Amino acid sequence: MFDYVRKHTKIMMGLLFLLIIPSFVLFGIDGYNRFREKGQTVALVGSHEITQGEWDAAHKQEVDRLRSSMPNLDPKLLDSPQARYASLENLVRDRVLSEAALASHLVTSDAKLARDLQSNPAIASLRRPDGTLDMEQYRQLVGSQGMTPEMFEARMRSEIAKRQVEAGVVQTGFILPMVADTALSAFYERREVQLARFNTADFATQVKPTDADLDAYYQANQNQFQAAEQANIEYIVLDLNAVRKSITLNEQDLRAYYEQNAARLSGTEERRASHILITAAKTAPAAEREKAKARAQELLTTVRKTPASFADTARKNSQDPGSAAKGGDLDFFARGSMVKPFEDAAFALKKGDISDVVESDFGYHIIQVTDIKAPKQKGFEELRASLEEDLKNQQARAKYAEAAEAFTNGVYEQSDSLKPVADRLKLEIKTANGIKRIAAPGAQGVLASAKLLAAVFNPDAVEKKRNTEAVEIAPSQLAAARVTQYTAARTLPFADVRSIVQERVIASRAAELAKKEGEQKLAAWKTNPATATLLTAQEVSRDQPKGLPAVVLNEVMRVDGSKLPAWVGVDLQAQGYAIAKVNKLTPRATQTPEVQKQDREQVAKFWAIAENQAYYKWLKERFKVQIKVNRPSNSLSDVVQSAAS
Repeated sequence: MFDYVRKHTKIMMGLLFLLIIPSFVLFGIDGYNRFREKGQTVALVGSHEITQGEWDAAHKQEVDRLRSSMPNLDPKLLDSPQARYASLENLVRDRVLSEAALASHLVTSDAKLARDLQSNPAIASLRRPDGTLDMEQYRQLVGSQGMTPEMFEARMRSEIAKRQVEAGVVQTGFILPMVADTALSAFYERREVQLARFNTADFATQVKPTDADLDAYYQANQNQFQAAEQANIEYIVLDLNAVRKSITLNEQDLRAYYEQNAARLSGTEERRASHILITAAKTAPAAEREKAKARAQELLTTVRKTPASFADTARKNSQDPGSAAKGGDLDFFARGSMVKPFEDAAFALKKGDISDVVESDFGYHIIQVTDIKAPKQKGFEELRASLEEDLKNQQARAKYAEAAEAFTNGVYEQSDSLKPVADRLKLEIKTANGIKRIAAPGAQGVLASAKLLAAVFNPDAVEKKRNTEAVEIAPSQLAAARVTQYTAARTLPFADVRSIVQERVIASRAAELAKKEGEQKLAAWKTNPATATLLTAQEVSRDQPKGLPAVVLNEVMRVDGSKLPAWVGVDLQAQGYAIAKVNKLTPRATQTPEVQKQDREQVAKFWAIAENQAYYKWLKERFKVQIKVNRPSNSLSDVVQSAAS
């Protein structure tokens, strides 16, 4: 076989060329990288895969959003399996709506996009006084989200299209008044109830587990005592700051840079001016604008004859409400503060000069420069620190691409150590211990990057201790890591978790005792109500539960109101058992027409939401949604309630 290959090298190279090159044309190198990096498929929407990497990134984005809006939120809630599963469900929902929008051929027109962007407060704040959008600030705003304006607007078009999918259901929902009134009566109906609680904690002292009991529980529930895999790593980061630190400046270059930029670095020139404005909208008829211009020409003739009358003329004639009362005074301003025609004219005048009539989008101006504040040029040594900072930043930006290539190639070619790359690019090798696949609560920078963590736990990095590939963790920021020690996922030894096992055995058996006691009391009290020991009666309703656990309230409100008094027992699981005696019900009071109308409208909104949920369920079936991750046993709301208690 090998002889054949050697004898027919050209033929084999040709075959390889035919097989490999077309695949690169079709998929590209990036396509191969994406295929390698995308990770395990966690959900399917039709033929579209949602990968572990996408899920991790979406969850991190949601966690960051919640932390910024609610800094005091318990980090454990955000990192719970329930919270992560909720992020996956949101990701699936987003994809389902995208598929539905495509299937329905929903598109967003330029006019619709413009209206939506105008209603965005963050973008509206970027508008200049003349109504135009500050494009530089707009680019910075979307750039902070890792996007170009084109990418941002494409995403907005997609979001608008997805909203249209649901709008057809939500905005057309309605409910008959009679049906709404029936639902409202049931919701606001009040019931008088008396409770008896059998709390798990009250039975804990009765439980005396043996060592055999503890060992049996441990053996049967080892999944509760798992330690996740973790790794100790060393890592390096290349960013503009790291490149800047490696730069040594030449004194000659520094002095040349001073000569070119001394005026700019010494400060900006400011001018104080007064103006007289005769307003004329840009869209006004030509005759109206000509009339305004003629009036401005008359006033210009007046102030040029007697320049000292400028302030008085401005008070009497200027149509700028902000400056007319001050004699047209606009105080000091630098370049970039005024509309361009006004600025160009003001900075072309000498102190005391009066301009010709200057046209802008606001109308016609007559400008008088009243003062000039020219900065004093600073010397070389005085500016040395800022010169070095500026020049290093410029050179860092210019050299980053070259350094990034050296970084990427270096961590791959010398894969058994990060030191050669660190030495060459003057980077600091940092360490971190106990790293897991999911970023720890509060992690920042490199250690919060889902992409780098995925690379760290790649079999090649774990088993062969090779450097990870260079991972872009942020714009102009690359990182690579190497595993120095790896600990596989394992069941914790019984000795390490004995106290936890004991707590759980006691809690489990105490809950069983509480339930048993509650069921016995319920049977006895139903037979002989006079022997019941109950708390003081209170009225509850679905809108006023008065501290009643939701499961108890639901059972109380389900009791047949025509057969009172009635008894109900409720298993509270880990919290114990509850008995409720429902004595009587009080119907909702008659409401005024205004309140009745508002309530019906609220029910209609809830009805529309319910219809939308049913519609989404149908869409999931239509697009054959498969979530390949097991749903946690408890819901996110259960976790939140447990943390609150």
